[in-house]
Amino acid sequence: MTVGPGSRFKVLPAVLGGAAGLLLWPAHAEAHLVTTGLGPVYDGISHVLTSPDDLVPVLAMSLLAGLNGATAGRRTLFTLTLAWLVGGFVGFAFGRPVLPYGVVAGSFLTLGVLTAVDRRLSPAVVGTVAAALGSLHGWLNGAGIAESQREALGLVGIAAAIFVIVALTAAFVSRLRAGWARIAVRVAGSWVAAIGLLMLGWSLRGA
Repeated sequence: MTVGPGSRFKVLPAVLGGAAGLLLWPAHAEAHLVTTGLGPVYDGISHVLTSPDDLVPVLAMSLLAGLNGATAGRRTLFTLTLAWLVGGFVGFAFGRPVLPYGVVAGSFLTLGVLTAVDRRLSPAVVGTVAAALGSLHGWLNGAGIAESQREALGLVGIAAAIFVIVALTAAFVSRLRAGWARIAVRVAGSWVAAIGLLMLGWSLRGA
């Protein structure tokens, strides 16, 4: 059985996504901050930029928001940041929720699929997804900071980094008009979904 060029192109995103998932897969699911020596706010900023568990979903959420227009992008910008910050302080106060790691993998998978199919969603729906994502990951961040006995001020740095990432990414994607450019964004979404599927499989394997 031979595989034509078109079929190889369709398989490519899944292969690349799986490879990226292997590279990004953390040995342990941690929400602790790295130490920059510049204070808790900068520690929080560096955490987002160096933690695939948080950075990839934030980028995927930004892509999804941008595909659904400027209004959805603006709503996501404020909703995701605020939900992450509030969730973080709740997690800092009450500790880690009793949730399997597969829930985090599910956020990758959900955002990746929604981005890949590029189905038009209302700003309200996109905002709801952003609120759920921010609450979950923010809670995990806050609980991790509390466990490592670090300052809650690190959550401010995390929120600031997320605000900038979403603002830049969603604004860029919302301005795309060429068909090939939107396809490129959808392919990126399929990579995120592939990573989420791989993570979910590993979490179930370890259960």
